[in-house]
Amino acid sequence: MKKYLSQSHSCTIFTLLITTLLFSCDTLRKTPERNTASRGAASRSAVARGRTTPARRPVTKAPARKPAPSRSASTTYNRPAGTANIPQVVQIARTYTGTPYRSGGNDKSGIDCSGLICQVYSEIGVKVPRISWQQSEFGQEVAKVEDIQPGDWLFFVPEAGKEGYVSHAGIVTDVRGRDEIIFIHASTSRGVREDNLFSTYFKGRFVKAMRPF
Repeated sequence: MKKYLSQSHSCTIFTLLITTLLFSCDTLRKTPERNTASRGAASRSAVARGRTTPARRPVTKAPARKPAPSRSASTTYNRPAGTANIPQVVQIARTYTGTPYRSGGNDKSGIDCSGLICQVYSEIGVKVPRISWQQSEFGQEVAKVEDIQPGDWLFFVPEAGKEGYVSHAGIVTDVRGRDEIIFIHASTSRGVREDNLFSTYFKGRFVKAMRPF
């Protein structure tokens, strides 16, 4: 009987020991896996953060430019009333003779070529474009050189014999013959002066003539 109880007691103890060991093993086995997974996730998150380029602030786009004025906008200007004002235009233009050249200038302390045209007409109460390329589209084009008259505007490009943008302008003051058309302009080197369209320098750079009246 004692032997049986002893064996029964031993079995109970052995069962408890096995159960405890199994529980302990399960605890020891599961805990490291959970910690390892947690550390792995944290590590992957750190790598991801390290590889991710910081978000840039949105680039602000430059303000859209205002659309260029349409040809209808030329109605803000007014044309000289016929040829009656031409002698006055020529007379006023010649009062600027000797004025030094100044880019963007508008008076007798300094003036540029398109400024001379604009200012002369302003003094007779006529508003015309200020920029030379706009002036080159104002009025009616003179089809033939032989039809050029006093008061017409002449336009030139920078290089002789080559196409290019309008870079210079002047007002015709006198037509003395087929090869002597005199115009007044603001020379970059010599200020406001009169020259012949048929001179070697200007003949090769001339591109068009416009009649603003």
